[in-house]
Order: sequence, then structure tokens, then C-alpha cells
Amino acid sequence: MASSSVWTTKQNKKFENALAIYDKDTPDRWQNLARAVGGKTVEEVKRHYEMLVEDLKQIEEGHVPLPNYRNAATTIGASTKGYSYMDEEQRMKVLSLR
Repeated sequence: MASSSVWTTKQNKKFENALAIYDKDTPDRWQNLARAVGGKTVEEVKRHYEMLVEDLKQIEEGHVPLPNYRNAATTIGASTKGYSYMDEEQRMKVLSLR
């Protein structure tokens, strides 16, 4: 089966869902994961899993800084999709729902 080392968002989601179904004790786990993802070989699925494990290890060991969402929202300002309590109150007044 021809495949590519590039993983689409859809393939990643299928991979994550399949991991929840086929745990380490599942017979033929890698074949099942590859079949669930589609378009990937067993070796590509194993490699992708190993990269995921390494990424998680780096995050858990504190080598990857967590994003500061609070500062990001204030930097974006009014264009942010997050709403404060005051924004909700103002919307209620405008909509005459209050």
C-alpha cells in the first residue's frame, strides 16, 4: 500500500480514536491502528506512536512551555472570540433579553 509520511488532521484524529480502542494488550494492535487510520502502513503507525510518546515525555518533563492563553487573549484584544462576563451583560442589553 502506497502511503505518505505526512499525516492529515483527519488521520491524526482517527489515530487518536483508534488508540482509545486498541490498547497495548489488543492482539494485532498495530494492524488494527493502521486499518483504522487508513493510508498508513504498520511501520508508519508505529513510528507515529513513538513520536507521540516522545512528545508527551517532553511536555511532562517541562521541556515544552505551555501557552499563556490569558496573555494571548489580552494581546488580541477585541478581536478575540472569548467573552468576559461584562461582554455577556452588554449583549443581553442590546438584545433586550435582560
